[in-house]
Amino acid sequence: MSVFTHPEFDNHEHLSFHCDPETGLRAIIAVHNTSRGPALGGCRMFPYGNDEEALRDVLRLSKGMTYKSALANLDLGGGKSVIIGDPRQHKSEALLEAMGRFLESLGGLYIAAEDSGTSVADLQVMGRHTRHVAGVSSRPGFDGRPSTGDPSPATAYGTFVGIQAAVRHKLGRSDVNDLEGLKVAIQGVGNVGYRLAWHLSEAGAEISVYDIHQDQMERAVSELGARPADAEEILFLPVDVVAPCAMGAVLNDASIAKLQAPIIAGAANNQLARPEHDSALWQQGILYAPDFVINAGGIIDIHYERTGGSPDQVRRHLDGIGETLAEIFRRSERDSRPTGEIANRLAEERFQHYPRVDGV
Repeated sequence: MSVFTHPEFDNHEHLSFHCDPETGLRAIIAVHNTSRGPALGGCRMFPYGNDEEALRDVLRLSKGMTYKSALANLDLGGGKSVIIGDPRQHKSEALLEAMGRFLESLGGLYIAAEDSGTSVADLQVMGRHTRHVAGVSSRPGFDGRPSTGDPSPATAYGTFVGIQAAVRHKLGRSDVNDLEGLKVAIQGVGNVGYRLAWHLSEAGAEISVYDIHQDQMERAVSELGARPADAEEILFLPVDVVAPCAMGAVLNDASIAKLQAPIIAGAANNQLARPEHDSALWQQGILYAPDFVINAGGIIDIHYERTGGSPDQVRRHLDGIGETLAEIFRRSERDSRPTGEIANRLAEERFQHYPRVDGV
């Protein structure tokens, strides 16, 4: 299949493939749009079933980063990279160094950060061979704790703020801080999902969790009092909020028909299998918090690491995620249009007519 006719190709500016037989590295970098600034996005490592799955993922994710940065009012473009392989089996120092050389070959067109399957330490290894990595510096965090560069705390907090906004709008809870007794099902309790579960538990919510890694699920159960759920039931529990926090494309024809929750609000990227599923959720009366809006906390945190900014500035910007979602929810109701469509329209206004920023 030609890249230019690929269903996920959206006038991407750049696409690179790299293979390093010596280390086993097979990776793809996609840059979607750099109108607002250099493309920044996570480097994901995942055991894709085939090359087509990896290509589809990197094209979708890079586009999502363009929309995410635009709606977060950041001077950044959208990009993403994927490494094909199981991070628990195939990751090595040599492979990460090879990825760093691949990043450097683009000359700063794309800047990599942590993502699913990679860590701050991994990015630091890549950084031996490139300047174009972010989220690797220690500094005071927005929550008063030391930050190691890991964007997960900010992503989780921003998602928590977004859930508060969704609950207020859909369930009519006048106090945005009132989550006592709220029932939430979290699919995926890795770095972000676990921290989100912690925020929700602290606020008095009742949590159900599932993760493909048994140790991560057991941690949430033992430390947070979460209820374990099966893979087949986690999205379809009779709860107030379903929070997808693992891989994307979990909202499809089959799953949407079985949803019982009135709100979908989670940190996973590309939760909709196809764009029309935005409308399917809306027609079913389900409030969907567009993923590229609610999970922008990580990119916001990394932006301030690169440009400077106090912990209070970061926190205010993260709190603004709730305000952005509230505006999207209001416009959706006013215009009788799905929330994802409204969010896309707002994002496109912000990057399609934005003066191009040169340099990195």
